[in-house]
Amino acid sequence: MSGILLVTGGSRGIGAAVAREAAAAGYDVALTYAASAGPAEAVAADVRAAGRRALVIRADMASEADIDRMFAEVDIFGPLTAMVYNAGITGAHSTLAEARTETFSQVLDVNVRGALLCARASVTRLSTARGGPGGSIVFVSSRASAYGAAGEFVWYAASKGAIDSLTIGLAREVAGEGIRVNAVAPGPIATDMHRPGRLEEGIKKSLMGRAGTPEEVATAILFLASDKSAFTTGAILDVSGGA
Repeated sequence: MSGILLVTGGSRGIGAAVAREAAAAGYDVALTYAASAGPAEAVAADVRAAGRRALVIRADMASEADIDRMFAEVDIFGPLTAMVYNAGITGAHSTLAEARTETFSQVLDVNVRGALLCARASVTRLSTARGGPGGSIVFVSSRASAYGAAGEFVWYAASKGAIDSLTIGLAREVAGEGIRVNAVAPGPIATDMHRPGRLEEGIKKSLMGRAGTPEEVATAILFLASDKSAFTTGAILDVSGGA
């Protein structure tokens, strides 16, 4: 594999695992972080240790200006091959009735609006109809889109439902332009995203009786990003242990 893979939210958890797996697969990697540079630079060091180039970009996926700047930096780094939209937030947990309007705005701006902006920018670069080479877009959805996250993050689940619709619609829109669009929907994954006790509750939904690892999700993402899934588009792949 060769080319440049961009992963948003690449400094920890699933995003960091994607960056490392991409380097092992032969990609040069551009990765973003929102606040703390240290973890992102550590991931970049792992990419370089695997013999690939790394570009670290600070970018807020709720900011169109940041997204525009991010893609401009990637353009200088080299031609885009694949974009993985992994950035996502949940907001503070509560029932919907107790949630703040600001929480809705923050989550939808990052999880949905940011995904739309990054998808648009990727399509303009990848589309064969626009002179691009073709390529792949992979969104990180969530099994929460199916079970709703009642009592904790209904708005987050709704945002991931939007990602599912985006995956299907965009795949149909750009299939004739050399771009494949897919998503993964993780279930209970052992990352630092969870408040105490939440992962254990998620594991109860899993048929396999355990949490998944970021690396297991990353393997699925790299499969969808690569030519190994050349006849796959519009798919939403559950990586959830049956949850």
